[in-house]
Amino acid sequence: MCRFVAYLGPPVTLESLLLAPPHSLLRQSYEPRHQRHGRINADGFGVGWYAPEVRATPAHYRSTAPMWSDRSFESFAGVVRSGAVLAAVRNATPGLATDESNTPPYAHDHLLFAHNGRVAGFPGPVAARLRDELSDERTADLQGSTDSEVLFALVLDELARGAALDEAVRSVVGRVQALAPGSRLNVVLSDGTTVVATAAGDSLFTREGTDDAVVASEPFDDEDGWVAVGDGSVVVAVQGSIQIGAL
Repeated sequence: MCRFVAYLGPPVTLESLLLAPPHSLLRQSYEPRHQRHGRINADGFGVGWYAPEVRATPAHYRSTAPMWSDRSFESFAGVVRSGAVLAAVRNATPGLATDESNTPPYAHDHLLFAHNGRVAGFPGPVAARLRDELSDERTADLQGSTDSEVLFALVLDELARGAALDEAVRSVVGRVQALAPGSRLNVVLSDGTTVVATAAGDSLFTREGTDDAVVASEPFDDEDGWVAVGDGSVVVAVQGSIQIGAL
């Protein structure tokens, strides 16, 4: 349903990470190699990147246009550098609108979030059940109509109750799987220094370098070092280190 890539490491340009590689996120928008559901990701894209020397909250660019047609992003991607990036291309769930509020990644304060998959039965009674679990604050903050945004809101409530990033993601994925069996719940969450992601219904890969870490729906090149993450796993990555455990 979507493709995402999260990067932590020495600052790189958005162009070198998202546009230039032979199987970049740009190419994955029209020719993904490992996507299990849907064929192209033409319903918008977004990029969040951190510049901690300027401010704690990330910059956030989203477009409802296919990534391959957005010349404005192409024009500045080569001059923007960051050591922490989360980007995604979207294949919209039938029945959900294509607009900016429904386009990943989602942002709140210092956090970025994206979801590759679908909550079974959403929209529908499941959507109502999940929204009923949200705090009043999170309900008021909802801007769009996607299951992804509701998942992020549930994670934010867990974090507000004191959970660590990985604990919050595990808790929400487990609750949704129990409520809506058959859901596909590959999610990714970043605070600019840590990335947490799950493999739960679609492809997920990691690549660990001596001073960087990448977590992505699929490899963006054919270099050595990519590791396929087994279904039912959670990934916790920091710069230069990746740990994979059971979800």
